Amino acid sequence: MSGEPTIRVSEIFGPTIQGEGALIGVPTVFVRTGGCDYRCEWCDSLHAVDAEYRGTWTPMTAQEIMAEVVRLSDGKPLLVSLSGGNPAIQPLGEVIRLGHAQGYGFALETQGSVARDWFSDLDMLVLSPKPPSSGMQVDWPVFNACLQAGQGADMVMKIVIFDDTDYAWARDVAARYPQLPLFLQPGNHTPPPPEDDSATVDQDGVDERMRWLVDRVVQDGWYQARVLPQLHVMLWGNKRGV
Repeated sequence: MSGEPTIRVSEIFGPTIQGEGALIGVPTVFVRTGGCDYRCEWCDSLHAVDAEYRGTWTPMTAQEIMAEVVRLSDGKPLLVSLSGGNPAIQPLGEVIRLGHAQGYGFALETQGSVARDWFSDLDMLVLSPKPPSSGMQVDWPVFNACLQAGQGADMVMKIVIFDDTDYAWARDVAARYPQLPLFLQPGNHTPPPPEDDSATVDQDGVDERMRWLVDRVVQDGWYQARVLPQLHVMLWGNKRGV
């Protein structure tokens, strides 16, 4: 690897479909990086977050990552989703550069806690500030720095909603950033333990929260928001690699 920066990779999988947000349904290869500067109460990807699982993460160069993406996609360019953990803590600029040269597009989702100059090279930057139910506090000046760094990319905001407090918080955040297309998503309150992706999802409970969220948005006349499910959870539950 001759001193070339490496990226901690939890898993690379696909092609499958993007399961949520602005790109829902789009055929995608996922590059899930390891490590996160947050620890949300309801995290559904602890295997890529908790340092206890660091031994399962693989250090890879940008060239190695793109070689695996090309292998999985049979050389047919498609969307690459950079996820985590928080992928913004990894040096992903070279992956984006190499992929673009081969015709691949790139979307990245982050909570907006670390700004990178290569955000502007993305095709889409998804900013997903974490609501009160996460137990995390948003650093709004840093979030604003992420917005500034992402100028040049399409930018949207996605907020996960679990309860009335989250909903009220999301209303306030949306009012602060009216320029960002907004996607709301009911949270999965039955995330899998890191060592077992076969854990059953309470899909009825998720669907009930989805109906509640739709009703609230419509009753409040909050017509700027788009409410979407986690399609991959509906189709495959907590299973990984799909």
